[in-house]
Amino acid sequence: MEKLEKMISEKSVVIFSKNSCCMSHTIKTLFLDFGVNPTIYELDEINRGKEIEQALAQLGCSPTVPVVFIGGQLVGGANQVMSLHLNRSLVPMLKRVGALWL
Repeated sequence: MEKLEKMISEKSVVIFSKNSCCMSHTIKTLFLDFGVNPTIYELDEINRGKEIEQALAQLGCSPTVPVVFIGGQLVGGANQVMSLHLNRSLVPMLKRVGALWL
C-alpha cells in the first residue's frame, strides 16, 4: 500500500491500466487527446502489478482498471471519469492540479 501511495503522489495525473483492457485504452486516449501527460502504469507489464491491483481493490476500486488519480485523489474508473468529462468538470480539475494549461 505504501508503494501505491508513492506512485499516486509523484505526478498530477496517474492512470492504472492494462494493455488488454479496452476501457483503459479509452481513458488513456481521452487524457492524451486533452494534451495531458499522465503517468500510466500498465499492471499487466510491470513488476508487482498483481500486488498493486490488489491494493487498488482494497481502496474500493472495482473494477481495478482503469483507475485514475488526479492531484493524488482517487477519481475512479472509466464511468466516473466519463461522467466528469460529460458534465464539464474534468478539465477544470486537470487545470487545478497543473496537468492542463489551456
